[in-house]
Amino acid sequence: MGIGEGHGEGKGQGGAGLLNAILWFFILVLLAWPIAFFVSWLYVLLLPFGACIKVCHDACDSLLKIVRLPFSCAENMIHMNSVC
Repeated sequence: MGIGEGHGEGKGQGGAGLLNAILWFFILVLLAWPIAFFVSWLYVLLLPFGACIKVCHDACDSLLKIVRLPFSCAENMIHMNSVC
């Protein structure tokens, strides 16, 4: 690697990468956090029943993916992944 060469993260994206990061931030704040806050109470309520009821266990797995939505948005924002 020569002087000034990075590790390849975000390399070649320029303004498009920054625009994607900003879009992911707005998705995080306007969609992911409100949805995750709303669904998290249902997840916590059903979690103890998931140990003995198979349907609740499957529902909790699906709800956990929704509760982790802010993490996914933040990860995409950091890596400047495309929204589309």
